[in-house]
Amino acid sequence: MATEFYTVETTTEVEYEIKKSRFIGVIMPCQSEDDALRKLGQLARQHPQANHLAFAWRIRQPEGFLTERFHDAGEPSGTAGRPILAPLEGQDLINTVIGVIRYFGGIKLGTGGLTRAYGAAAKQAIAEANIVKWVEMAQMTLEIDYSQLQLLEYQLKQLRGEIIEQNFTDKVVVTLVLPAQHQQAIRQQFIASY
Repeated sequence: MATEFYTVETTTEVEYEIKKSRFIGVIMPCQSEDDALRKLGQLARQHPQANHLAFAWRIRQPEGFLTERFHDAGEPSGTAGRPILAPLEGQDLINTVIGVIRYFGGIKLGTGGLTRAYGAAAKQAIAEANIVKWVEMAQMTLEIDYSQLQLLEYQLKQLRGEIIEQNFTDKVVVTLVLPAQHQQAIRQQFIASY
């Protein structure tokens, strides 16, 4: 198993044609299986006339293990989903889903042709995507003084973290997301401060 993983920052789409069949490969970041299914549903609604929407994903679960899923979408078994999953594995991509939409052009490609076409769409989408090193994120809640809020915001910006919720009473209760490796240091810095 890989020691370092990668993911994509944004959705990227590629398109090409083989024997009049149009293939559209879309690579998307996702945080959970529900998120992946929601994004695939949006893709299906954007292409209601498409003949097939095959997909594959690799998602890191909160417990640390990876789930992989692929679907041939009515194409012959093993000719669509597995060829989409293979380059995801090969590039050590996680929290990523690739959907490949096919508009049938009237000429059958055969099982080998389908396998090559779906795999090529996935590889092209990966090649065009902005791939970044995956960093495990953690969510935490802190209770801080008002005077500490600006320093916390500054620290989070430096660490690529963010405040996702704030409640103001006599103190400030903040819920934040930051790289897991910095969680303990932030907790110690702000709890030790008061």
